[in-house]
Amino acid sequence: MPSPTRKTKKTGAWLRAVAVSAAAACLAVTLTGCGSTDVTHPSAARGGPAATAQASRFGTADCRRARCIALTFDAGPSENSARLLDILKEKQVPATFFLLGARHIEKYPDLVRRMAAEGHEVASHTWDHKILTQLTPDGIREELRRPDDAIERLTGRRPTLMRPPQGRTDATVHGICREMGLSEVLWTVTAKDYTTTDSALIQRRVLAQADRDGIILLHDIYDGTVPAVPGIIDALKERGFVFVTVPQLLAPGTPVPGQVYR
Repeated sequence: MPSPTRKTKKTGAWLRAVAVSAAAACLAVTLTGCGSTDVTHPSAARGGPAATAQASRFGTADCRRARCIALTFDAGPSENSARLLDILKEKQVPATFFLLGARHIEKYPDLVRRMAAEGHEVASHTWDHKILTQLTPDGIREELRRPDDAIERLTGRRPTLMRPPQGRTDATVHGICREMGLSEVLWTVTAKDYTTTDSALIQRRVLAQADRDGIILLHDIYDGTVPAVPGIIDALKERGFVFVTVPQLLAPGTPVPGQVYR
């Protein structure tokens, strides 16, 4: 596992400060993202066109019948990601990783390759965590193109999913995502793990909000998050949940570029 560095710790501290500030400025971000936008629920997406069967090392689940939930992680990879991947492998749980480019993808390329090789969905959280609704159209394209190029170079597969920083999106972002073949994924469950290092609290927050077809938002860059993951997985499995990636959550429908899912 890569050892922690001062630069990575500064990145985590910066993102924590940005997230706390955003939460104060936009209370709706915890569940809906800032700004009003039409969203598609996974159950509605499953009524769409059938996809070809998706092979996964963890198997597949029919979420039309199973009590599915998606575990997602933002803003990695980081020095914590190797341990997280060990846990997911041990528990036989797939996840969806929304990765940052600057200081993350480019710093931990082997972890990006490992995520893909072990059956996880590798997606984009932009290159430098800029708020897309504050950028020009060309600036949005650049924030989305650079991580996609890097991920495709490392894994051989270009991402089809992205998560806008702070959940902030609008019609311009939708249009550019449609143009670039990207679907936007928000969340229904947040532990606000950027506000605490208390792993037990992170676990309680997730379990209190978890429901069928839920999308759990966590950040493996924060010290309290990865230690909370085994307890979250065990407790939700005891409740009858089946863990899937976001594309598996939508199957047999497929993510539609430019559409927002939550």
